[in-house]
Amino acid sequence: MHLAFYKNRADVSGIVHTHSKFATAIACMGWELPAVHYLIGMAGHRVKCTGYATYGSDELAKKAIETIGDSNAVLLANHGLIALGEDVDRAFSTAEHLEFVSEVYYLTKTLGTPNILSDENMDEVMKKFGTFRYK
Repeated sequence: MHLAFYKNRADVSGIVHTHSKFATAIACMGWELPAVHYLIGMAGHRVKCTGYATYGSDELAKKAIETIGDSNAVLLANHGLIALGEDVDRAFSTAEHLEFVSEVYYLTKTLGTPNILSDENMDEVMKKFGTFRYK
């Protein structure tokens, strides 16, 4: 799967694949991770989830590439998370922040209906991320 990302995304030089608890739980629900917290902006406006495919298969790699688009992360249904970056440090940082956002989403879902940031809000966040870098 990693090779598929390197072949399809010239901007990627680092990939982190995790089975972190909260991101994996969201993936096992088949949900996308919405902008419940601005730190999702490290990946994009949201993190989409693939349909299920067997781990290690060409089908899973294909679904991941098709689903991720120009985002820097994708949830793999019933599996885990892939985070991309300009280097491994950035991909790792994105994966860590997305685990935090996944936990926040889980907690807000248990409390009621999460307040999701709009695309306009996220456009503003993404602009700000262009001048300020989270590590």
